[in-house]
Amino acid sequence: MASFHDRKAVGDAHELRVAQELTVRGWDVAAWGQAILTDVVSRALRGTDSSLRWTPDLIAAQEKRVVLVDCKGRMKSRDTGRHSVQRDAVMAHLQLTAWTRLPVIYVFDDLGVLTPMDILLSGRHGPHSPIGSGTAYYFIPAERSTPFDEVFGTARPAAPPLETVG
Repeated sequence: MASFHDRKAVGDAHELRVAQELTVRGWDVAAWGQAILTDVVSRALRGTDSSLRWTPDLIAAQEKRVVLVDCKGRMKSRDTGRHSVQRDAVMAHLQLTAWTRLPVIYVFDDLGVLTPMDILLSGRHGPHSPIGSGTAYYFIPAERSTPFDEVFGTARPAAPPLETVG
């Protein structure tokens, strides 16, 4: 069973990758959720039933479009062909979407994209997990995901280097 620190390392690396992928597509990205809290506050929040414990990892903006991004990196086998999201997270994200009027978007480690509504409508109930929060999961086939580029656009070409005048 993976430790919290192992899961956090995988999650942090995935969040960084997603932020980089968004940035090369012209999005401005900032950390959000528990990443901006102190360790003591974050740990205490994880011990509650508050929907705030499920606050997405990133907030991103491009022109007037703003999205909340929850990065879903997994440590288990990729052979299942499905993504999993905790049921409590889906419910909290539906509430957050209603409250903020901003979309919550899940980005998985294969850069597939789903929304809480996608999962609510198409996900299958799974068991309670013995790791992490211990809550139950929804499972959804990975092929139901929307490609990252369809949601966030394609990578923009890098600007050519400036020539020095000499």
